[in-house]
Amino acid sequence: MRPHPSPRIQLEQYTTPAAIAADILFLAAFVYQDIVGKTVVDLGTGTGRLAIGASNLGARQITAIDIDSAAIEVARENAETARANIDWMVGDLEAIHGEFDTVIMNPPFGTKQRHLDKVFLGKAIQIGRVVYSLHKSTTREHISRFLRRHGCKVDAIHEYTLEIPMMFEHHRKRKHPVKVDCYRVETRGSSQ
Repeated sequence: MRPHPSPRIQLEQYTTPAAIAADILFLAAFVYQDIVGKTVVDLGTGTGRLAIGASNLGARQITAIDIDSAAIEVARENAETARANIDWMVGDLEAIHGEFDTVIMNPPFGTKQRHLDKVFLGKAIQIGRVVYSLHKSTTREHISRFLRRHGCKVDAIHEYTLEIPMMFEHHRKRKHPVKVDCYRVETRGSSQ
C-alpha cells in the first residue's frame, strides 16, 4: 500500500502498521463476526488500510472518511490496486450520518488537539453498533470511564505496540514504540 506522501503532525497521521491492522481485522471478522456481510465505516481512514482490509474480508458496504483530501486520494489508489469497493468521503466527522454495524478506526490520540480521541469515539458510538478503536494504553482508565459514561460496554481490549517511524522534525529516534489498546465496544444500539 502506498503511504501518505506528506502526513501532518497536527492531524496525528500515523499509519496503522500492517500487522496490527491485520490482527484487528481478523478479530473483527472471524472471532466476533463484525465484518462479513456488515456495513462498516472507517473514521479518519488515512490511506485506507482498515477500510480496504474490511472490504477484502467481505463487508457488505464500506464508507471511509478523512478530513485530508491527499490521504483520500492515496486511499482511492490503494483500493483500486486491492480491488476494494469503498465509498470515500472527504470531510470532518459531522459529514457522516446514519447507522453502521461496525466502526473501525485508528483515531488521533488527542496529543496535538486535546481530546480529539474522544471526539472520534463519541461519533463512533453514536453511529455504530460495535466499535473497534485504537488508543494509547496510558489513557485506558480515561477511555473506559468515557465509554461507561455513555452507556457502552467494553467487550475486549487487545494490546499492541505501535512503532511510530521517524516522520516529523521533532522525532529523534528511528522508531518510537507506543503501547496501544484496541477496544471492542458494544454501544447502546447493539444487542448486548
